[in-house]
Order: sequence, then structure tokens, then C-alpha cells
Amino acid sequence: MTSSKTTIHKVLDGLPLTPDEGLELYLNAETSTLGLLADEVRRAKHPPEEEGEVVTYIIDRNINPTNVCVTDCGFCAFYRRPGDPESYILNEESYFEKVQELVNAGGTQILVQGGHHPYLRTEWFEELFQKTKERFPGIWIHGMSPPEIVHLSKLDRIPVREVLSRLQAAGLDSLPGGGAEILVERVREIIAPKKATTEEWLDVMRQLASLGMRGTATMMFGHVETPKERIEHLLRIRELQEECGVFTAFIPWTFQPDHTPQGEEWLAGRPKATAHEYLRMLALSRIFLHNIDNIQSSWVTQGIKTCQIGLAMGANDFGSAMLEENVVSSAGCDNMTSVLEIERHIKDAGFVPRRRNMLYQLLDENNQPMGGRVMQDAPTGKEAGR
Repeated sequence: MTSSKTTIHKVLDGLPLTPDEGLELYLNAETSTLGLLADEVRRAKHPPEEEGEVVTYIIDRNINPTNVCVTDCGFCAFYRRPGDPESYILNEESYFEKVQELVNAGGTQILVQGGHHPYLRTEWFEELFQKTKERFPGIWIHGMSPPEIVHLSKLDRIPVREVLSRLQAAGLDSLPGGGAEILVERVREIIAPKKATTEEWLDVMRQLASLGMRGTATMMFGHVETPKERIEHLLRIRELQEECGVFTAFIPWTFQPDHTPQGEEWLAGRPKATAHEYLRMLALSRIFLHNIDNIQSSWVTQGIKTCQIGLAMGANDFGSAMLEENVVSSAGCDNMTSVLEIERHIKDAGFVPRRRNMLYQLLDENNQPMGGRVMQDAPTGKEAGR
């Protein structure tokens, strides 16, 4: 490989790489070298416990209250315009049936995301979360991506912080990192010109941290972005983590072009991102994001076998045993699995499967947090990068 020994030493010493160093490593390092470096970083952050090296997973359910959206993102096969015959707003009975099914299956968390509906305001979601907590006080609500928060802020003409504060009081526990796509304005103007900007996305997470809440960070790659822009995305995530320590985990996944409005046009005859490309990006994420403890290997887009390989390339989390997923599956990606399958693949890869919550606390057989934790409490300020 052409990457310098200095870069490798920085990685092994736990030092942050510059964007140029990260790009050089990503473009020029052998895949085996990337994987070994990422695995070393993972092992340093998550040393073996008494029973072995732990890989975590969570049982949750994606619930989409509505598929109505006015942002017209070219990568989305899930949304429907207002008035479309296939558009919907989920009624309360159906919504709570889904939550009850999750509880019956031993789940602990719901992931509540939908479209940018032009008429569903902050108050509507407040009522939904309040009723959820009244009926299911033990369920963690992981919901409302940053672009949805920005959308509500503009609809109600109130600050982002007020939207977050009201939803927090109503029962919202944490924010998923959806809608990040690629945090570079050139890219966003092509793939999602009506959605929250890079700075708006980052500011939502900044405000979230100021309220004492946590979120995750994501990246959807393999469309119109360049390798350099992928690094820029990672840098923006890393810088915000350095500032406020808001992220519990980072989850990269690949663009799924089937059935999307502009997928074929963007790829212009090129194949969609391969498992090999995904694994290289996963490994680089572990290496470059030195201040984020948890990296998730996503089986939803690449399949469970690729996800299993990701455990040897920096990932320490297997994601979710989801009871339901609608957004990615709308693009023709239908990789679904079970808790038993997840645990079997983790064990076959040489790790110990452990159930967790959103804060990466390990859970006991009653889904209660145990004394040991996979990660530290949220740091503040510059402590986030240590």
C-alpha cells in the first residue's frame, strides 16, 4: 500500500487523522490493512470482557406514522405526495398494535420516523409520544430525524430548540441520525434540495446535546458523492462529536437505487455500491471517527453475511432485530432476520452477543440496564474527543 507508516502509527496510537490522511488510507490501503487497523481500534475501545469480546444488538421496531412527504428526495422510494392514493397517516389503533407486538416480542425501543407531512405539526407528535408513554412507560422512543425537526420548526415558526424541548417533555428519548445522507451541500443540492441543509442537520444535534439528549449519526453513500466528500461527511460528524459528544454510534449504509425516482440517473449505468465498498467504508469510519465509541454494521442493506464480516472490520454492533422496516425495503432491499439469526452470526464470528439499549447499556434478561456499560456517559465540550 502507498499509505505512510506515520498514518498507520497515528491510527494505532488513537490519534485523529487529517482528511488527507483519511482519504489516502481509503483510496490506497489494501482492504486487509484497513480491516486490521479498524479491528485494532475496535479492540482498544472495547477490550474483551470475562466471557469474551462483546458485540451488541437491539430489538426495536420501525414505525412510520405517515409516508406523506413534500421534500421529493430523489433517493426515496417510500414517500408519497399529499393526495396520492397510496399515502397514509397511521391511525392510533394500528400504531399501538405495532408497539404492543414489539413489547410481546421482548423489544425495548420504537424508531418513529415518517415523511415531512405539510399538516402534522409539533403538537400532533407531542400527543402521540405522550399517549405512547402512558400506555408503554418502559418503551424508549427513538424518533424524529433532524430534517423532521427542522420541518416542524418551520411549520410552527418556532426555534428548533423549542421543538426538541416540547417533544422531550412529551416522551421523546433520543434522535436517530437519519437524513444526514452526505453532509456536503453540493451533494445535498442534487439529492435532497428541499431537505434540511448540512448546517441545519448539525445544529439540531447540537441543540439536542444541550438538552442532555443523545442521538446517532449516519451516512448514506454510493450515489453522486466523491470519495473526498465522504471524508468531509465523516469530518463534520467528528467535529460535532468533539464539540458536544452527542453521538452514541455511527451507522453507514449504501444507497439502494431500485424503484427510486432518480437512482438510475445518478448511477448512470454504474452498479450500486458493492459489499466490498461498504466494508471499506465501514472500516474507515471506525478509523477516522476516533471519538465515537460504537460503529454499527448494517445488515439491512448488505445482508447478514456482509454484516458478519463487518465485525472483523471495526464494527462492534449488529444493529437491530427489527420487527418492521419500510423505507429501505421500498427500494427492493428486503434483508430481514431474527434475534436467533443475529446471535448465531455473532457467535460464529467469534464474539459474544449481548442485548443493549440506545445508550449502549447492556441489558439483563428482564431488559433492565446492567451495571457494566459499553460506553461512557455523554462528555461535554472538548472532553468529547478524549
